[in-house]
Amino acid sequence: MSGLGDVAGRPRGQRRSIRVRLLLLALLPLGIVLPVLLVVLTLWGGEYIDRLLTAKVRADLAVAQGYFERTVEGVGYSVEGLAGSVRLAEVLDRSVAVRNGAVAELLGGLRSGMKLDFLYYLEVDRDKRQIDAWPVLALAAAGRAVSGTDAMDAERLRQLDPALAERARTTLLPTPNATPDLREIEESGLVIHAAAPVRDAQGRLRGVLAGGVLLNGNLDFIDRLNGIVYPEGALLLGSQGTATLFLGDVRVATNVRLFGGERAVGTRVSAAVHRAVLDEGRTWLDRAFVVSDWYVSGYQPLVDSRGRRIGMLYVGFLEGPFVAARQAALGSIVLLFALAMGVAGMFAFLWARRVFRPIERMHATMNAIEQGDALARVGAVDSHDELGELAVHFDRLLERLQSQATSLKRWGEALDAEVAKRTAELEQAVAQLKAAQSQLVMNEKLAAIGQLTAGVAHEINNPVAVIQGNLDVLRDLLGPAAKPVEPEVRLIQEQVHRIRLIVAKLLQFARPQDYVGYLEPVAPTALIQDSLVLVGHLLKRGTIAVQQQLDSSRTVLCNRNELQQVLINLMVNAIQAMPEGGTMILAAEDWDESDMPVGLRLSVADTGPGMSAAECEQLFRPFYTARKPGGTGLGLWVSQSLVERYGGRITVESAVGAGTRFSVWLRFEPLLAENAGGLP
Repeated sequence: MSGLGDVAGRPRGQRRSIRVRLLLLALLPLGIVLPVLLVVLTLWGGEYIDRLLTAKVRADLAVAQGYFERTVEGVGYSVEGLAGSVRLAEVLDRSVAVRNGAVAELLGGLRSGMKLDFLYYLEVDRDKRQIDAWPVLALAAAGRAVSGTDAMDAERLRQLDPALAERARTTLLPTPNATPDLREIEESGLVIHAAAPVRDAQGRLRGVLAGGVLLNGNLDFIDRLNGIVYPEGALLLGSQGTATLFLGDVRVATNVRLFGGERAVGTRVSAAVHRAVLDEGRTWLDRAFVVSDWYVSGYQPLVDSRGRRIGMLYVGFLEGPFVAARQAALGSIVLLFALAMGVAGMFAFLWARRVFRPIERMHATMNAIEQGDALARVGAVDSHDELGELAVHFDRLLERLQSQATSLKRWGEALDAEVAKRTAELEQAVAQLKAAQSQLVMNEKLAAIGQLTAGVAHEINNPVAVIQGNLDVLRDLLGPAAKPVEPEVRLIQEQVHRIRLIVAKLLQFARPQDYVGYLEPVAPTALIQDSLVLVGHLLKRGTIAVQQQLDSSRTVLCNRNELQQVLINLMVNAIQAMPEGGTMILAAEDWDESDMPVGLRLSVADTGPGMSAAECEQLFRPFYTARKPGGTGLGLWVSQSLVERYGGRITVESAVGAGTRFSVWLRFEPLLAENAGGLP
């Protein structure tokens, strides 16, 4: 039992690992479900609170907008009531000499009582230019009492009252994130402008009565607006509400405070709000940084009597208290979840403690056996459940496996020796068979070529010589009369020369040591262009387009005439495969392997009917014509022999109905004959 003692005392790290895994298994549902619930609750709760805050500021902005509109209407009612009053009619009925002074005196006395900053009378005939300058006045001159909001420049305010121009002057304060503005002072004024027609006893229009209130620096108005929107106790958690009137993007009346406690009159709105509200005319309902803190904000554009956006109405409240409350609630939830996880973990640990020990013993036994202790066993355990029975069966299984392993070891040693012996003999036999097969194939090729070469030399060279001789006689006899057919005579002579080259290449393949060609660097672009010239007469016979994809500038060392013969043979095959027309694709690309340059790849592809796999396997066999009329079946065979001489290869890719592509793989420099067979 010494082995058991070692096993029991050794795997403390394994015991901790088993406990952790079992605890994770027990806590995994809680560990996934509770965080997911926490994330969902956080996201949903945060979004829900944001929607509530947005709805709150939307309602606040609606209240502020309603109060502002009622104020504008109130100014309009005051002006309209005075325009139809008896007192004004009596003054206007006086003589012209007395009337102007009396009207000014009457309006001056009534202005403060009506809580207006300006009040004036214009006659329709005399002051037509001033009336036409403002839509509010023009509508009143048309017989309708109107009121609205306008922006008046400093000169207009000075004409009404010099004190108004002075009140309207607002010094612009530097504001972070605001739209760039070179101005230092805002001199225009934001006014509530109202006008009403004035008629005589017979109902005829006599003039226009206009009045209004300057909103620049009107702190009573903005504080009253803020008190209506945010009365005492309207906001929870200690948040503070604010309201502001903007002329353009400048605060002209606000209860927002600067760091020193002063009102932030003269500060400007951020560029983002400026773009959304003033430029695009949208209502802003979102958080925004206002002067020195983040507020849940609502901005509403103010439109003047001409329909232009001249300013904004703003209400909002501090976001900080709500953010702090949200974070506190989130922290409480996280704490509760952590407490729940701790209690669940403790319970799982205590409940699963009985499961740990049998599993640890079995795990330690397996480790001991893996380290070479074949006698290690679990032994007796305190557990009498399924795990206890599993430990007993495990020990029985180990005893049986040990007995079988001893027998298998003896059989295996004997089998390994026999397999090694047979394997060596088989490998030697296979190597000999491959060598014999390769030699037999080569001998058959050389024998066939030798027979063919003798026939070619005798049967072809003699007629060719007769043709060449008669062609020379024909040229001498005709003399100048042969000029009209000079191209045809030259073409015949070229084809005769080509026949001689083909015969020479066959002899060269049969006895390569006697026909070693001149080697030179060959560039793919020039080679392809020269080959196209030689097959140009075939291209003219059908509607065959040529596409060139010359993506390589490498050169290979070979015999130019031999490589041109290979390329022309492939082009002729591609043209013959497309009797109804099609596209021949010529490509040149780099040949790299394992990020190392090897050589050059030339491709000739067609859009013909393609070939089956069985046909592709026989293409490079002698005398196989692939059902081409007039073919000898030697073109591809000779081409492959020429390319393999330089250590290259020719491959074909084809499928029925998908065209055919031949690829010529050429190395930078030729390989020796004994290395050519090892191409990848």
